[in-house]
Amino acid sequence: MSLSDLLVQNRAWAAAQLSRDSEYFARMAGGQHPRVLLIGCSDSRVPAEQVLGCGPGDLFVHRNVANIVAYNDINISAVIQYATGNLGTPDVVVFGHYGCGGIRAACLKVHPSGYIGDWLAIAGWAQRTVDARLAAEGRTLEGDDYLRLVVEENVRLQLTHLSHLSVIRDQWSRTPGIPRLHGWVYDILTGLVKVVVDGDA
Repeated sequence: MSLSDLLVQNRAWAAAQLSRDSEYFARMAGGQHPRVLLIGCSDSRVPAEQVLGCGPGDLFVHRNVANIVAYNDINISAVIQYATGNLGTPDVVVFGHYGCGGIRAACLKVHPSGYIGDWLAIAGWAQRTVDARLAAEGRTLEGDDYLRLVVEENVRLQLTHLSHLSVIRDQWSRTPGIPRLHGWVYDILTGLVKVVVDGDA
């Protein structure tokens, strides 16, 4: 698919929206009130709005490789601050997915080099937690079963990172318990979402 194809598709999409609802774009231009801030993976197979059956305006989305919340990432902190402070978004979901190439790379014995290696080192803590848990249980896992556990643990890890960020703690000091933090994992094979951490519990 070429870039010109994308532009043709854009014109067709805009025309279709207007034919169904003549006020659609005027309404979108009037402002946003998303219910959820979703921190997902950049993987092109995991478009959050489609996966969750949402339309424009429903989700405030931040995506990066392996849905990581890094303490020194000004970008994600600004997104969180804007969503929770300015837009009043009450729920934050860390949205991982099985079959994540970032998690697979983080689990390699020889880590990737460069910026991607530095970034994925953060997810390495999830792998170590899974390894320690399996060792304590006297179990071994390999392949996809093992990686699925690391994907889930990475979601839990990033929720811990979220809870330590000053932008979240400041919001909690003003409105206790809001935003609520949730951890979900999407299964590309089934199209279904698993709740790993329920922030309402």
